[in-house]
Amino acid sequence: MTTLRELVTERAETSPHRCFLSDARSERSFDFAMLRAAADAWRRELDAAGVPPGARVLIDVDDPLAFCAVHLAVIAAGRCSVPVDPAAPAAQAHRSRRALRPWLVVSDRAAIRDMRVNPMTGLPADPAAPIRAVGAWAAQPRTGAVALLTSGSTGTPKTVVLTERQLLHVARCVVDHHELSATDRGFNPLPLFHINAQVVALLATFVAGGSLVLDRRFHRTGFWQLLVQRRITWVNAVPAILSILALDNVPEVPPSLRFIRSASAPLPAAARDRVAARSGVAVVESYGMTEAASQITATPLCGGHPPGSVGRPAGVELEIVGPNGQRCAVGVEGRLRIRGEGVISAYAEGVAAERIDATGWLDTGDLGRLDADGYLYLAGRGDDVVNCGGELVHPSEVEEVLLGEPAVAEAAVAPCPHEVLGAVPVAWIRPVLALDDAQAAKLVSRLRLRCERQLSRAKRPVEFRIVAALPLTATGKVARRRLRELLVDDASRSEAVSL
Repeated sequence: MTTLRELVTERAETSPHRCFLSDARSERSFDFAMLRAAADAWRRELDAAGVPPGARVLIDVDDPLAFCAVHLAVIAAGRCSVPVDPAAPAAQAHRSRRALRPWLVVSDRAAIRDMRVNPMTGLPADPAAPIRAVGAWAAQPRTGAVALLTSGSTGTPKTVVLTERQLLHVARCVVDHHELSATDRGFNPLPLFHINAQVVALLATFVAGGSLVLDRRFHRTGFWQLLVQRRITWVNAVPAILSILALDNVPEVPPSLRFIRSASAPLPAAARDRVAARSGVAVVESYGMTEAASQITATPLCGGHPPGSVGRPAGVELEIVGPNGQRCAVGVEGRLRIRGEGVISAYAEGVAAERIDATGWLDTGDLGRLDADGYLYLAGRGDDVVNCGGELVHPSEVEEVLLGEPAVAEAAVAPCPHEVLGAVPVAWIRPVLALDDAQAAKLVSRLRLRCERQLSRAKRPVEFRIVAALPLTATGKVARRRLRELLVDDASRSEAVSL
């Protein structure tokens, strides 16, 4: 197997000054020689600091070019990269660090004292800075890896560790399916701490020897003009972006643009069709998850796939099974399982072992069916995760924050359909004491402020409903399905007081 370190060396020797990464909002860029220099520098720093092979290095870096340099360097150095949201509130960042237990932290924040990165070069900012071990944990494998915290489909936060071999395998599958080459220039406005951007955009581009333009976030204004100016050949997007683009006319389509890729959440057919018609390029739909290093299925580049399908398997085995575990017939809905070189064989720390059987099949928690040609049709999730614009939000994390308010006796969070983001979280609150309208409004204000301080934007409820009681199942648990039904059925919304 060709390792990432070998690829870094090869790219630097054969195409040292070819642009690999560039910033969408400035003239800054990284070529392959600069990437190799950063990889060598970080390997020396990690070795000198006594960071063991396989140890977790948390990357809390906001600058996209610097993040990519450090992320790839840590993997190439045989350590485990742990990317986190650099915009997360301190409370959420603390929870993530406690769960992931990194050996040390690399950051471009002034408040971080472990290792600092120079955003202009991707190199260590202060090689003489003292190194403070924030954990005493080093894990196999001793080759490069990535560790990510995911809510998954069962609700319990789990740590997913993907080996260098798995990451490169899936990146090559993306390259093959998307027909990427050294002549391609991708555009990625998606968060780099997500597996999608890491593998589909960054690593696949690197494997293909192409170049990638990075933006910190999606900007509606000037989007198409930017693609023209940068001669973009493909775009890595999510349904929320396509839903917004579908509302606008396309002033000019780059002649170089081959396709737009959508991932991370269901894509509304109307948005897909409008963007494809107005731009004249293919819209590729895909389905993936962190446990599979991103891509599982994808629709053809040439289009023409059946409506409602998220494509066929791309480098992974896939099956639909019924309640008894037997494979379902064509067209029969059941639970989706996957297996393959890019799919994890276990969760870190041995949790959720029941989701992976002895033969390597992973229960995704999603429901779906296959047609006679092997195209997958998803029917929804078998759990309560809120898929907000591609970011999975589990109710328990939000509820924990809400229950920290002394006036709250019970809290429950459920997904509300949203035409752009797919779904957004809505919270039901049962207060300790009965409240009049003015008191309820004050409680909601306090809860909003609490969420702003402790949760990232996608995890903050867009609405708070004060209720006298929450619907319960026969066993006394919150009936989350009923909450979802209330949100979908406008006629039922009068059963709760919406503020």
